[in-house]
Amino acid sequence: MTRKTFTGIRRTPVFSPNHVGNDSAIFTGTADYLCEKGYEVIIYTEDYFLTVRENPERVFTMLRDRDAIRRLQQWENEGCRSVNSAYGIENCGRERMTRLLIENNIPYPDSIVVNTGDNVVALLKERKYTSCWLKRGDFHAIHREDVTYARHPEEVQEMLAEYALRDIKRVVINEHIEGDLIKFYGIAGSSFFYWFYPFEDSHSKFGFEKINGKAHGIPFREDELRDICLKAAEVLQLTVYGGDCIVSPDGAIRIIDFNDWPSFAPCRREAIPAIGDRIAKELSGT
Repeated sequence: MTRKTFTGIRRTPVFSPNHVGNDSAIFTGTADYLCEKGYEVIIYTEDYFLTVRENPERVFTMLRDRDAIRRLQQWENEGCRSVNSAYGIENCGRERMTRLLIENNIPYPDSIVVNTGDNVVALLKERKYTSCWLKRGDFHAIHREDVTYARHPEEVQEMLAEYALRDIKRVVINEHIEGDLIKFYGIAGSSFFYWFYPFEDSHSKFGFEKINGKAHGIPFREDELRDICLKAAEVLQLTVYGGDCIVSPDGAIRIIDFNDWPSFAPCRREAIPAIGDRIAKELSGT
């Protein structure tokens, strides 16, 4: 009996800011797990994947390069199956993600999407924004400056000018929410779900956890958090996902970020078999 072949595509290090080792570890661990289960695994880099001419039938991937996303979408249109789908990866760009989550009634901060050349001070004051977050709208955060915290509308205007100087055309502005910051990881179609307080565990990509500071253990319903995340994953077309949310003092939960296949660093050992089993089931029905 011929072994089924899976093609794994690694994430280019530039798309793993401050988490190169962690992203590599979860990907390599998943590939090794699939090999141990009897599957043949071929590993590509994102750059090499762009040179491949033959359509891979079964892909698991952490890719993020725009050209690689487009290439995988073409393969998917021709029958390739992928975890995550390139369409789901594309949906995690900030502007697209914001629109999809709001349109589908996923709890999310009040937000606006603007051009970096816009004058927004009056609009922000009209909407009673004080402190808020600016996030580049076209892509994932690669540099620390792709996500910035502003304390008042005038500071937002100054930061928009800086984004424009970096040739970023669109920015998502999220109203800042006070409360406990929670990071979560999940796998759609499985029982795996994990959450923790990143400030307490010193788990950080850019150090923004200090804005909300130490969690106070505000009570919330864990089943509600999981249900919100599963619905968001469905809307964004993701299987392997993670992100961040805020639990407000009244216990309300709102997603503030959602990502395709993050590092699972605090729970990697438990996550690898869950991811591997889901890939095997989704791509080959086993």
